[in-house]
Amino acid sequence: MYNPSHFNNSDDRAALLALMRAYPLGALVTHGPQGLDANHLPFEVDEAAGVLRAHVARANPLWQQVPADGEMAALVIFRGEAGYISPNWYPSKHETHRQVPTWNYQVVHVHGQLTVMDQERFVRGLVARLTREHEKRSNQPKPWMMGDAPADYIDQMLAAIVGIEVTLERLEGKFKLSQNKEARDREGAIAGLADRQCLGLADAMRAFQPKD
Repeated sequence: MYNPSHFNNSDDRAALLALMRAYPLGALVTHGPQGLDANHLPFEVDEAAGVLRAHVARANPLWQQVPADGEMAALVIFRGEAGYISPNWYPSKHETHRQVPTWNYQVVHVHGQLTVMDQERFVRGLVARLTREHEKRSNQPKPWMMGDAPADYIDQMLAAIVGIEVTLERLEGKFKLSQNKEARDREGAIAGLADRQCLGLADAMRAFQPKD
């Protein structure tokens, strides 16, 4: 990933992990016998164990492409807030007209090794934890639990998926939030986003102001 120094946030591991947890749907990129492949999966982030965990459909050929030694190189991409930035929001544009449109965004790239975890206990525990987490996030008045469904049905559903882990070998973070602009132009962009109810990106920019 092209990552100029003014956007490079790779050294702030805590911020990268926080983004991954806040936006857990990652794009898992691998290179198998048929070439490049991408799968979009909600991940569990386990910093203590140094892994990401997810599951794929048993019908998905991804897990069968892992070589006999048990690992394959993988890249997982997490994207946070993102949005278009109009040059009209920069005060300096109205003075010099020397500004152009851009796109602000936050991304984390995780480089690691993918391992298949085809054990019923692993998959059951992972699904239970992911369900608990996302039922809580969705503010369900009565969170759904695996025990709400018949046991034989849950067994059937679990048998149809395969667990995976990706090691957290190297994390890259790019937070492109107008750090390369002067303060008044950054504030103008934040105000422009807020006016259009793009509050997530506006808040991210506001929280990540560089020290002048």
